[in-house]
Amino acid sequence: MAALRYAGLDDTDSEDELPPGWEQRTTKDGWVYYANHAEEKTQWEHPKTGKRKRIAGDLPYGWEQETDENGQVFFVDHINKRTTYLDPRLAFTVDDNPTKPTSRQRYDGSTTAMEILQGRDFTGKVIVVTGANSGIGFETAKSFALHGAHVILACRSVTAADAAVSRILGEW
Repeated sequence: MAALRYAGLDDTDSEDELPPGWEQRTTKDGWVYYANHAEEKTQWEHPKTGKRKRIAGDLPYGWEQETDENGQVFFVDHINKRTTYLDPRLAFTVDDNPTKPTSRQRYDGSTTAMEILQGRDFTGKVIVVTGANSGIGFETAKSFALHGAHVILACRSVTAADAAVSRILGEW
């Protein structure tokens, strides 16, 4: 964020952004917790929103969870041949007690499928998306897949469907 300040831009005011000195981590069973390095404490609730979160779904394709000699969990990306202590699923956490959107919530033409599905877990759900090899169909299929759903791509061409599946798996 120092680079943003240097460029004359303010830090983002996203409610999910952690305050300085905080880190987001996960337990072996998928619960998210927050480490405050300044006070050397941890807590289950997000320091800004007070929400509890958990990991949705399985690890992305090509990833594996391991434990080092100190008992700390780390993640292996076999496709890119890298390891990290950050859970790759952190980008797709869901609220422990998700709130349903109010009827007053409005979406417009610039709203993405990822924004609409944010905070929802579709693990165990089967979704059929028509026209899933391009455009809004592709973005919808990708968003459901990244939120844990088993997605069936209904396309006119098997070749186009296979290419769409490859692009979606490439995002993992």
